Amino acid sequence: MTDKIYLVGFMGAGKSTIGKRLARQLGYSFIDMDDLFEMRYKIEIHTFFEKYDEKLFRKLEHDNLKRTFSMKNVVVSTGGGTPCFYNGIQKMNNNGLTIYLEMSPDGLAKRLMEAKNIRPLIKGKSGDELKLYISEKLSERSEYYKKARLIIDGHSINIKSLVNSIKLF
Repeated sequence: MTDKIYLVGFMGAGKSTIGKRLARQLGYSFIDMDDLFEMRYKIEIHTFFEKYDEKLFRKLEHDNLKRTFSMKNVVVSTGGGTPCFYNGIQKMNNNGLTIYLEMSPDGLAKRLMEAKNIRPLIKGKSGDELKLYISEKLSERSEYYKKARLIIDGHSINIKSLVNSIKLF
């Protein structure tokens, strides 16, 4: 079985929630790339986006991703864009098992509208604007997400069956 698992997918797909549960089941550590970013650079991501640009964020995010490659027995919840920049998905595939939590734009929009934390890239968007944004971004990003080694339905995840699937890798 692999010693590193990378969860990829759009914001709101449940990467952090599933990642924590999966790590507990496997006896692994859990790392949320967004939390890692905020701890390392001592700035909240939404504040970073207000002060700097997405290009710098993606560079620093990728630097953090590379730090996970030397870790063992870890489940990593990546940012929604992590696989799409600097050949991130290929590097994750080379260093561990990638799992894409696939969801529909409607399912993602519903989760994001109900979320407690407002994400910087969707701040101020109405329901229809949010659905359009998600559809556009998913069409750009799905080619990267679909390069994950395991693709599962993010609408209804069974942790025990996911653990069994992981053990095959």
